Amino acid sequence: MSARSAAPGAQAWPGVDPAWSRRVAVDGHEWHLLDNAPSLTAPARGVLLCVHGNPTWSYLWRSVLAAGASAGWRVVAVDQLEMGWSERSGAHHRLADRVAQLGRLTDTLGISGDGEPEPGGALPVVAVGHDWGGVVVSGWAVDHPRELAALVLTNTAVHHDDAVPVPGLLRLARRTAVHSAATVLTPAFLEVTLSLASPALSPAVRAAFRSPYTTAERRRGIGAFVEDIPVDARHPSHRELGRIADGVAALDVPALLMWGPRDPVFYERYLRDLRERLPQADVHRFEGAGHLVVEDADVAGVLVRWLAARGIGLPAADPQALDRDVTALLRHETDSAALGPGGELRADSAPYEPLWAALDSLADTDGPAVVSLRDGAATTVTWRRLAADVRHLALGLVDAGVRPRQRVSLLVPPGAELTTALFACLRIGAVVVLADAGLGTAGLTRAVRGADPDVTIGIDRALLGARTLGWPGRRVLVAAESGSGADPLRRRILGAEGTYRDLIAQGRRLEAAGIELPPEPGPDADAAVLFTSGSTGPAKGVAYTHRGLAGMRDVVGDTYGLSPERPFVAGFAPFALLGTALGATSATPDMDVTAPATLTAGALADAVAAIDARAVFASPSALANVVRTAGEVTGDGRSALGRVEVLLSAGAPIAPERLAAAAALVPSAAAHTPYGMTEALPVTDVSLEEIRQAAADAASGTVRGAGGGTCVGRPVGRAQVLVVPLDDDGRATGQPTDEAGVTGEVLVSAPNLKDRYDRLWATEADSRTWPGWHRTGDVGHLDGVGRLWVEGRLTHVISTAAGVVTPVAVENAALAVAGVGRAAAVGVGPAGTQQVVVVVETDPDVHAGARRSWSLAPAGLARAVRARATVPVAAVLRVPEIPTDVRHNSKVERTRLAAWAERALAGARVGNP
Repeated sequence: MSARSAAPGAQAWPGVDPAWSRRVAVDGHEWHLLDNAPSLTAPARGVLLCVHGNPTWSYLWRSVLAAGASAGWRVVAVDQLEMGWSERSGAHHRLADRVAQLGRLTDTLGISGDGEPEPGGALPVVAVGHDWGGVVVSGWAVDHPRELAALVLTNTAVHHDDAVPVPGLLRLARRTAVHSAATVLTPAFLEVTLSLASPALSPAVRAAFRSPYTTAERRRGIGAFVEDIPVDARHPSHRELGRIADGVAALDVPALLMWGPRDPVFYERYLRDLRERLPQADVHRFEGAGHLVVEDADVAGVLVRWLAARGIGLPAADPQALDRDVTALLRHETDSAALGPGGELRADSAPYEPLWAALDSLADTDGPAVVSLRDGAATTVTWRRLAADVRHLALGLVDAGVRPRQRVSLLVPPGAELTTALFACLRIGAVVVLADAGLGTAGLTRAVRGADPDVTIGIDRALLGARTLGWPGRRVLVAAESGSGADPLRRRILGAEGTYRDLIAQGRRLEAAGIELPPEPGPDADAAVLFTSGSTGPAKGVAYTHRGLAGMRDVVGDTYGLSPERPFVAGFAPFALLGTALGATSATPDMDVTAPATLTAGALADAVAAIDARAVFASPSALANVVRTAGEVTGDGRSALGRVEVLLSAGAPIAPERLAAAAALVPSAAAHTPYGMTEALPVTDVSLEEIRQAAADAASGTVRGAGGGTCVGRPVGRAQVLVVPLDDDGRATGQPTDEAGVTGEVLVSAPNLKDRYDRLWATEADSRTWPGWHRTGDVGHLDGVGRLWVEGRLTHVISTAAGVVTPVAVENAALAVAGVGRAAAVGVGPAGTQQVVVVVETDPDVHAGARRSWSLAPAGLARAVRARATVPVAAVLRVPEIPTDVRHNSKVERTRLAAWAERALAGARVGNP
């Protein structure tokens, strides 16, 4: 039936055990496959049947073969006929042929059918495919429901709309003048495919991928595979593709879709089609990965963890054989009961009012709801007008075809239009997508494509970007006034189907005709996808239910006293929307919301005076510029600022000295700063007075655990905080604790916790090791009176020979040196022996040469930093500007700085970071 003779060159394939290479004869055809059965030390949990696409071969699955062996899964990765090291007969195999051939192969192997199984046969089968191998293995899955346990697909498609051209790369490869030369006579198609890997493949791996395709004769299968792509209904394989597509939609098994978004072949529309056909599928998008996602990202690790989390496969005979991460996952699930009531904080018994309840209650009042200041003028929208616009826009959106659960991306600056669109979408059950323009063009593009909205409502600049960059969704234009910027030519250029004001006008007509709003969405329906700042990697979509958003509104209102009696200025956009939900009048100051540091003291004072605000919310960088421009505030402005009762710095950490400087401008206000994240906002809160008391406690040593980071206060509302202790390598591997003074990863639970990360299954699984709790990725500790001290990010922990060092305490020490404006503590060198390096940005009024190119810090400055630090500092570098995130201009990019500092200290020629 089969032979164990390896294919030529098997000894030289990096990452492949030569014992995996084997040949199998089936119906006169000779197959080559990689089979990790020799590496299994116990009975297999099941079989992963892996099928490659074009022009790769089974070598693509080497990481899955290795991970499967460690986790107790037999992995069979085939070379399709005329591909890889399988036979070259010159036959032209159509899609239906390939599906049938794969079935006969698995029958022969005992993986399917009623034949005599090989060792490891007659087990649940998980069908795994990539590229056109995804189509073939999907056909196998449809034809083998008895054996099929799950379907896993990576960057593939089972359906193509005949009205839409095939992707450009395939279109080019199929052209008569190009086809043979590009796919067969030369290795161009193969080389282009290999070049899509990111990071680039090593020379040895590229050589392994090339090895079966060294001559034109051996590349004929590549050309035939391209030709067999069913581009329209006339193609011989079109009927079979349709059969597979319909069959996939009927599958009732667990499914996982792993996707590389940077794919010039399989666009987002193919992922969307697969999601619709497999609504039960878990999805994980590997941002930064592309067509060769199996090479670009940890597909193997995620697959093995997913199988364990979904309980797919037989129990392992030897649990110790499981992959370490899977073992940890299973152990944490078992131990989660010891954490207490974290998962119960979101119980349905909690009071719930939808976000639009305040609008309904204030719909008959004429007081100001939203005030926007721009170019010295103020625009005011009353509660009556806002409530009416929300109702009318909601009706207009429904009339335009927007339905519950559809996604609507709002690319509108803070103000009345954004508020109206947000509440209208929520009211009809549409899911709002909010991605900050501060992410930049590339970041915003990743976010919008990842969320895959059905509709985009945006200003002209946003819609122009959407059309130019190919963002998904129908488009609705928001123009300043009816007819302004909304003429037919402008709409045609932007690809807008209609305008915001036209939809409101249509909704007004529908209401007059007696048309009512649809039923309200339930509290546990999806409400919004909010994107993180992108300061710790690509921005992540965070999915919230209506109950979760209501919980966020309630805790903000309770903590800071927002109410109809306390109007506020929102220099930090999220709070403007929450304030409206609390019935509080809000004013947006004259500033560029994508650049918080553009808020001036004069603009803040004008906004406060416009509504006689009692609260001010702003980011640290915004407040820093307010302090710098304090001299421009007039007497009336100072009087208005003097009536402010609450000052809140939100969005990023702020140094106590800077909070105190901002508080001096609002002398009657209690200054606060919350700790939280997009996934749970807020979690803790601390006032300036409490910060000073915490500093005194740290200095006196009277409170256990006080000091060693930045105090962010006690949990608010019903939030809970624990820490997961670090091991010697800086990993959070211990059991959660509330013991004072123990440093570890911060773990939080709260009624306003996210529902999940959107289409990021692995990221969500990482964050939910303990059900009901969220792993923040922050590092910190609790003190003896229940205050949380944040010490940095888990990814920024420095692993030295003397133990782990967290960066914030070192940075705070550097910031205490006169003239140091920003500081970053990073690790340089191999893990376990890293050296602490401090990078500082200094004030040119204090330190000469502060704005010159980077250098070793002057001797006096370096001595001062080392004297204040509590750990040895190997080097102090001075730079003209420390890089920070684009959204808040406050979060230091330590990962980028660490890589830069390592190159700089190694003698490489580098510029400023």
